[in-house]
Amino acid sequence: MLDSPRAPRVREAAKLQQRTARSQTGLFLLEGPAALDEIVRWQPALLVDVFATDAAQERHGELIAAAQQHAPVTAVSERALAAIADTVHPQGVVAVAKQAPMSLEDALARASKAEHPLVAILHEVRDPGNLGTILRAADAAGASAVIVTANSVDPYSPKVVRSTTGSLFHVDVAVGATTQDAIEAAAAVGLTVLAADVSGDDLLALEAEGVLARPTAWLFGNEARGLDAATVRLADRAVRLPVYGRAESLNLATAASVCLYQSAIAQRRM
Repeated sequence: MLDSPRAPRVREAAKLQQRTARSQTGLFLLEGPAALDEIVRWQPALLVDVFATDAAQERHGELIAAAQQHAPVTAVSERALAAIADTVHPQGVVAVAKQAPMSLEDALARASKAEHPLVAILHEVRDPGNLGTILRAADAAGASAVIVTANSVDPYSPKVVRSTTGSLFHVDVAVGATTQDAIEAAAAVGLTVLAADVSGDDLLALEAEGVLARPTAWLFGNEARGLDAATVRLADRAVRLPVYGRAESLNLATAASVCLYQSAIAQRRM
């Protein structure tokens, strides 16, 4: 059993809490049995290492046995696990996995061939909770890909990974492209690019026109600044969500969820 937080393997894994280490190694952390179950079920080849306390191995024996078919499982003490984990109260299991981002071109090519082509392009989204929630909403709405553009939060950061609740392993993710390149690539594979922006046309008006039923890439902006006018002009249409109450606006992740679902519903009515 690894007991010391200063053990070399513990320290190497703990470094993955930092973006620099994740970028250098191409690895990231998964915390908790639910996340481990998702990777074992959907992308087991990405699993590299599993650290688990005795209590967790006893409680989740079947899951640990399944994980052990793909990666070594190392017993660790509670204090060693706490050094690896990003959370204050870890759940007894932390795994190390390979990052598997797709290229922009491959992600969009696959998405364009889906039965219901739907993509989210995220422009400089900085909040981990927002990114994770949008990934989860995109997955639930049947989207094929999420494009995380340059200057956005790392989709493999522990907070993002936790908030996706496993959707990171269900949706193609591309990282690092500029927003302009992402929009142009989406258009090149036949997707209509809709920019979510307060300057745009009413969402329900576009649905009535049949726009939402088309193969679509939604463009969502930064939490604080949204989309600048030049970026909005790169899209085919700008779209705003109607606000019927007194709220000034919607949280980015909430707005993105509504837009993605509205498209998903419209596409399935055709």
